[in-house]
Amino acid sequence: MAGEVNAAAETSVVQPVTMALYVGDLDFGVTEEELRRLFEQIGGVDSVKICTDQTTEQSLGYGYVNFSNPQHAAKALEDLNFTPLNGKRIRISYSNRDANMRISGAGNIFVKNLDEKIDLKALYEIFSSCGDIFSCKLETNATGHSKGYGFVQYTSDEAAKKAIDQLNGTLLHGKEVYVGPFISKQEREKANKFTNVFVKNLSESTNEEDLKITFGEFGSITSVVVIRGEDGNSKCFGFVNFENAEDAAKSVEVLNGHIVGGKEWYVGRAQKKFERERMLKLRYAQITTEAVESSLRLNNLYVKNLEDKIDDDKLKELFSPFGEITSCKVMCDPKGISKGSGFVAFSTSQEASKAISEMNGKMVGRKPLYVAVAERKETRKIRLQTARCWCSAAHCTNGAPAGHCPLAFQLMVHFFFAFQTLTELTNRLSHKQVLLRGNVNRFPPGYSFPNVTAQNTNGGMLSVARESGPSPVHDMKARRSVPIGGLASALTNASPAEQRRMLRENLYPLVEKMEHDMAGKVTDILLEMDQTEVLHLLESPESLRVKVTEAKEVIKNGPQQRPDTPSEQLASLVLNE
Repeated sequence: MAGEVNAAAETSVVQPVTMALYVGDLDFGVTEEELRRLFEQIGGVDSVKICTDQTTEQSLGYGYVNFSNPQHAAKALEDLNFTPLNGKRIRISYSNRDANMRISGAGNIFVKNLDEKIDLKALYEIFSSCGDIFSCKLETNATGHSKGYGFVQYTSDEAAKKAIDQLNGTLLHGKEVYVGPFISKQEREKANKFTNVFVKNLSESTNEEDLKITFGEFGSITSVVVIRGEDGNSKCFGFVNFENAEDAAKSVEVLNGHIVGGKEWYVGRAQKKFERERMLKLRYAQITTEAVESSLRLNNLYVKNLEDKIDDDKLKELFSPFGEITSCKVMCDPKGISKGSGFVAFSTSQEASKAISEMNGKMVGRKPLYVAVAERKETRKIRLQTARCWCSAAHCTNGAPAGHCPLAFQLMVHFFFAFQTLTELTNRLSHKQVLLRGNVNRFPPGYSFPNVTAQNTNGGMLSVARESGPSPVHDMKARRSVPIGGLASALTNASPAEQRRMLRENLYPLVEKMEHDMAGKVTDILLEMDQTEVLHLLESPESLRVKVTEAKEVIKNGPQQRPDTPSEQLASLVLNE
């Protein structure tokens, strides 16, 4: 990695004994005179040389500085390393002209999965804690941004091993870095070539001759063996060694997964014991990580509508009857004031599921809790965007679960016929007319059509008769709203239909103040939200205003085009103002 032409290939372990310095990562516009002026700040400079292309005479981005005093060279290495020159940080190391030492790989390590915030200087400082660094290189792209990997060469093998032991797998800026021995390109290419093939899951009757016949189709074979126990019985695996690597690779490609005698063969490159152990360890770590992440997605609960006085301990006390809690946190603002929400993580998904069924909607203090499986912000955003697009397409069918649409965005077509009977619809629509543009099969099985009179006028209009009694929309002003505390308590003892009526009586007057013309429609949409959400809207004018605006957009952006043909009239059901 300390090599002048290719820093990544410098692998020597050298105790600096010269007065010559290698200077890399030079801006292509830097001149020898500029380089000399920089290093003369330290002491007397004998010579400066920037290496150039023999044909174009353009700078290759590296050069050499020779001092007359070894102390000056050491001081320049210490003081000027990573100094900006023409806007680019230079990289300095002792010059090493021994090619054999450069390619030996001793003391050289490879680092990857680095955060983009870690620059060359930070990389040097992090790894210098393990020993004296001879050279340090961070790979960057054309714009100077890190590619996420680099190389560090120590002056001793011991320091390199120490760095691997201490820093491999550690978190740097939230990312787990990999630190391992540097492997040259030639060695990596060699590792990808193999002649020895491992085959397992053989039937007990398969012998060497069978393998020779099967694998011999791909090339010349030097040896074949089926591993047997002390009793002479096959252990159902063996090895086939080819004369050349291409034939071995071809056999793996074709025969892996091949079924012989009812058994599926595994065919792959024969690995040494330490290679298998490393591979299995990585695979186990990956599986464990995925399992933990999957488990956390189901075990971690989001809780909101908490009273201000509930802290971490109180929240844990509320949920501890349902199982072992691994973590519990109430979210607070910078001043330490509760935001009214938090998270509870259980040890198993079964415990979390039980907590949801028991605690969601439960009154704690004066508020009913909202409890659900926690979602990552990105996941929730994608889900809501997808559902919103789906709903706005006006193709929501009765068979689809209502929860698939954001509750405040559900189109009235979906909401009316996913949850209401046509009789309830006549009450809600009052004197409004309904345009039938959909097949009668769009209604769920069991729907009845009381008090409906069809008229073949106005292009297939179907008027829906209004049941006797005052319109709930116009009658709402005459009713008195129940105080929120009393309402929450009353809801716990009411039937679902009564709960909806009580919520509507309290919600409608508030909506009407914000949106008079469409108050009834907006209220109906908001009532399809979770009960605890509706109670929250009753307490929070700001949240209610946001949801009212969203509901208005749903109404305004709904299907407005009038059908032209009878077939189009049977496409969907919309409100006709």
